[in-house]
Amino acid sequence: MNERQGAYIEALRTEPQVVVLGPAGTGKTFIAGTHAADALRQRRVSKVIITRPNVAAGRSLGFFPGTLEEKIAPWVAPLTETMKERMGAGAFEIAMKRGDIEIVPFEVMRGRTFKDCIVILDEAQNTTPAEIKMFLTRIGDDAQVIVNGDVSQTDLKESSGLRTILHLIKSKALPIPVIEFELDDIVRSGICAEWVRAFHEAGI
Repeated sequence: MNERQGAYIEALRTEPQVVVLGPAGTGKTFIAGTHAADALRQRRVSKVIITRPNVAAGRSLGFFPGTLEEKIAPWVAPLTETMKERMGAGAFEIAMKRGDIEIVPFEVMRGRTFKDCIVILDEAQNTTPAEIKMFLTRIGDDAQVIVNGDVSQTDLKESSGLRTILHLIKSKALPIPVIEFELDDIVRSGICAEWVRAFHEAGI
């Protein structure tokens, strides 16, 4: 574990909202998934909710069979696989069937209130300002929100909601920790680090 990962874990232990940034392979998703799995196993929360924007919108999801939740499942696999490994496959499947782990398509969040749960928004750079406002105003009592993304990897043609909340946190001095991983924090593999650095240096 490096210094920033330690700071991230400490923020997750103590803060109701955490924003975590950085390139692939730095442990952003893995740490969020293990934290959520442990909180659920220890019954510190009643539910874990996982969501992420689907930039391709309805067209790409529409071709997949099943419910909206089943359609979005491949997009959140990095988080669900981490949770399954941490909890064990049997416990994970039971939690899914009971609704203790819920995969919520970002498009259907409006009108919901999240209470007594951990909510993980992955790939937050692909939300618009209006979408992330909608998301952050869903949060009720005893909920922890983890906003995870990489501002350099937005697929939007318009402003990123992640950039918007970073500006608001800084300009309004909001008491929300922002953990920002850098290229030197990549722990997935040496090959991953080489590619991320190469693309970064090429401006891609």
